[in-house]
Amino acid sequence: MESQYKPSVTGVESHVKVVEKPRNVPSSDFVLRILGLLLTLIAAVVTGVDKQTKIIPLTLIETLPPLRVPVTAKWSDMSAFMYFVVANAVACSYAAISFLVVTMVGRRGKGGRVLAVMLLDLHMVGLLFSATGAAAAVGVIGKYGNSHVEWKKVCNVFDTFCHHLAISLALSLLGSLSFLGLVLLAIFNLHKKSRAK
Repeated sequence: MESQYKPSVTGVESHVKVVEKPRNVPSSDFVLRILGLLLTLIAAVVTGVDKQTKIIPLTLIETLPPLRVPVTAKWSDMSAFMYFVVANAVACSYAAISFLVVTMVGRRGKGGRVLAVMLLDLHMVGLLFSATGAAAAVGVIGKYGNSHVEWKKVCNVFDTFCHHLAISLALSLLGSLSFLGLVLLAIFNLHKKSRAK
């Protein structure tokens, strides 16, 4: 804030403060957008570097000793995990771009911009919920197996991989909830504006 002294028409100085109001970005919008950015970034990175190798004994014939085979579990082995990583990366990128847009334009901008940001936030909620659901479904099968189709559980072998994935799922779910909070906040603000008219 600066104060400027403007001479009056009569030659007497006037002490008028000229205050420029900063662009109004509500602090809750700021916090939720940064939270969404950080949570989706961490979820994508943790899953993207998640990899575990174990030596598995493989018995081909009962009379021969088992072969020791190295087996690696990594996120790129399952399409649901690939979708999860890409969705979190997209949501993180969107959060960074929308943060810049909202900071520069402000939430008090034209109605079209506010509505566009709200709709894109809503798309991120859907994207993150679907990716988290898909990865969680595969994770449940990895943890418990499926006796009907003879899929064995693998989390008893690749325990570190499964723990990292569970942490990523929780972070991504929290990130999607922060985007949902942004949508609800925008709806509330639009409702408040419409009632004021």
